[in-house]
Amino acid sequence: DNTLEQNIVTMSFTKSIRVVALLLSASIHVVVAEHESGPNNLLRGIQSVANSDADAQSLNVFGKPLEACSQNGMAKTGYDRSGQCVDQEGDTGSHHICIDLSSTSLDDKNFCEVTGQSNWCAKEMPCNEDESLQCPVERWCVCQWAFAGYLAAAKGCDAIQKIECNAVNIKAVEAYEKDEEKYGAALSCLKDRCKL
Repeated sequence: DNTLEQNIVTMSFTKSIRVVALLLSASIHVVVAEHESGPNNLLRGIQSVANSDADAQSLNVFGKPLEACSQNGMAKTGYDRSGQCVDQEGDTGSHHICIDLSSTSLDDKNFCEVTGQSNWCAKEMPCNEDESLQCPVERWCVCQWAFAGYLAAAKGCDAIQKIECNAVNIKAVEAYEKDEEKYGAALSCLKDRCKL
């Protein structure tokens, strides 16, 4: 009997998963989906629902719903690759600042060049609208701590690339406010560029 039950459970799991309930933010979200190719797609579906729940709660620097950083025709960004600069558990870099990497700083260098990183800023990655295609990295969620270093290396807020304020997570402002001695320039830059 146990073997028969295990076979039935395995068959239903790998061939068709009908309902998955997730307990998120004190509410239950039910996902109804067909997953023909197994548990990996199921996990992506669960992650997608969890991400959309987090996205719905994220606010931008104006206290309004966080807008997407990625747009169609450009690579999909976000720590969780949701297209938004969401606050995500496990994201120690706090990728909350959306900047336009298609622009350049005053010295005609991009974020990667100024911060001394490998030049992933000039690469192509999976597209926002279709992850099977490759698109240029344009609007991107950068680490709020690297952003602070970027300002110093670029020689100030007036010398950096365009900030997409509607897509900057308010968590960056909150973090900078907790240590203004260290991150005062970054906070001041966001306030200035976003007219806060």
